[in-house]
Amino acid sequence: MKFLRLLKYIRNYKSWVVGHVISNLLMVFFSVASIPALIPFLSILFGTTDKVSERPTEAFNSENFEAWISYYISGYIAEYGEETTLAYLCVGIVIIFLLKNLFRYLALFFLAPVRNGIVRDIRQNLFEKTLSLPLSYFSEERKGDIMSRVSADVQEIEWSILNVLETVVREPLLIIGALSFMFYVSPKLTVFVFGLLIFTGLIIGGIGKTLRKHSRDIQTLLGNLVTVLEEALSGSRIIKGFTAEKYQADKFAKQNNAYRHTQTRLLWRRDLASPMTETLGVMTVSILIWYGFKQVQSDDLSVATFFSFLYAFFTIIEPSKKFSSASYNIQKGMAAVDRVNEIMDAENKIRDKKNAQVVTTFKDKIEYRDVSFRYGNSDKDVLSGINLSVAKGKIIALVGASGAGKSTLADLLPRFFDVTKGEILLDGINLKDYKLSDLRRLMGIVSQEPILFNDTIYNNIVFGAKGVSQSDVENAARIANAHEFIMTSPDAYQTNIGDRGSKLSGGQRQRLTIARAILKNPPILILDEATSALDSESEKLVQEALEKLMQNRTSVVIAHRLSTIQHADEIIVMNQGKIIERGTHDVLMEKGGEYRKLVQMQGLT
Repeated sequence: MKFLRLLKYIRNYKSWVVGHVISNLLMVFFSVASIPALIPFLSILFGTTDKVSERPTEAFNSENFEAWISYYISGYIAEYGEETTLAYLCVGIVIIFLLKNLFRYLALFFLAPVRNGIVRDIRQNLFEKTLSLPLSYFSEERKGDIMSRVSADVQEIEWSILNVLETVVREPLLIIGALSFMFYVSPKLTVFVFGLLIFTGLIIGGIGKTLRKHSRDIQTLLGNLVTVLEEALSGSRIIKGFTAEKYQADKFAKQNNAYRHTQTRLLWRRDLASPMTETLGVMTVSILIWYGFKQVQSDDLSVATFFSFLYAFFTIIEPSKKFSSASYNIQKGMAAVDRVNEIMDAENKIRDKKNAQVVTTFKDKIEYRDVSFRYGNSDKDVLSGINLSVAKGKIIALVGASGAGKSTLADLLPRFFDVTKGEILLDGINLKDYKLSDLRRLMGIVSQEPILFNDTIYNNIVFGAKGVSQSDVENAARIANAHEFIMTSPDAYQTNIGDRGSKLSGGQRQRLTIARAILKNPPILILDEATSALDSESEKLVQEALEKLMQNRTSVVIAHRLSTIQHADEIIVMNQGKIIERGTHDVLMEKGGEYRKLVQMQGLT
């Protein structure tokens, strides 16, 4: 079923598949036709041609095949002589083999776009499915392992499964055709050969059962390896700062050695198929020669027919070897299919309801009603009994110690997660009743860590927006206090900023994310500690940009630096997933509660 599921991608390449199948059928036809074509050639070569002058009385069929061949060959020899007849046969055999190899190439020609197209489709679908999965999925899976599945596992599917599609289609046809001829020539010998093929298949199949398990281990270990590599590249500054290169190298070596050990064991088993098949084939040929000699001696077979039988058997050996190797590779590749399917089959609970409503504007308010939330299978609430109303155009600030639930509360608004209990309403309608894409278009997000991409400044600001002009981008950058530093960059807006914006300072990166949010022009803003990691000068520039951004917008601001939110319309103080205080800055200061303590700790009084 999993293999058939994989082949569903073929429907996009029907015309190529038809060409591949037809070419394979013609290649098999000429391959099988080359076997009996050797009989008259060998008969003349060995001087054993029977002179038949009378035309056979029965119609041409498999039972009187040799009689008809002898009749036609005798006629040619009588008219042209043995040498000329042999020359004609040589030309005929060359033409047959030429056509065989022509259609063999055409089969590969038609298969190439199918193979590569299927791999592209699998990788694209896997990437799109990965993008669609909720954030909770990525908190439970390792990023390196996901990267390995999108890259290495998909590549393994191409090498191990799609690479043998031709073998799976063509080789059985060759084997059937050659066996049919062998059975016609000598049923006894053919039954013996067929029994040996079954015996060989059972042996190789037994060994192949272990391949899938080891192959899955291989892909898992490769995922671990990529994870360590990704962590090392991302944390290179810390690794060097703590002189932990040796520690990290040892960690990588451990995973690397485990991968090498398992890969070696896998290759030992896989590479056993070909020599085992060849050894069994040679044993069979030896027995066939001995047994066939007895049949030739007793005139049950002619010498030419016996050699054609041997040629037919050798025609079977190579496809059998390829077929056994294909079974190994398919077993190996199915482990990669399993790992890819784990992502493709991952349940996405955050999705549109049937007949979800379209929403294009925000008119009134956002309301949290008795909202509770817990992650995954955890039995502990991260948020508990949250009731909160955010009117249009108001600025709401969320403050509290780390782990209080501020970011989680904000993440529920664009439905990065869904509430465990209660509901969140936008203009009186549950968020779950809206189309997810429409809902998120109403919101702009500026996070604590600026999320930028290895691209130009221009593309990072535009980031998927359509119908945007250069002046729109520059205007957004000016509002975000970013235009000045952009124009001093080597290629201005076309400057590449490096991996995650590594060529820019922290303040510059953050101002680009603000420019991106300004260009989107959303009615609702979520600002997650957007200035907490900046120095004083950068904070001032970013804070000015944020104030411009928040004008005439509804804003949910998460802040550690309380100086940035003193003018908020309402400050929500959280602790252990609950709201413990709420009010304006002045009201909360007069209460002398938790908020006042936080303010005093930061030396703002």
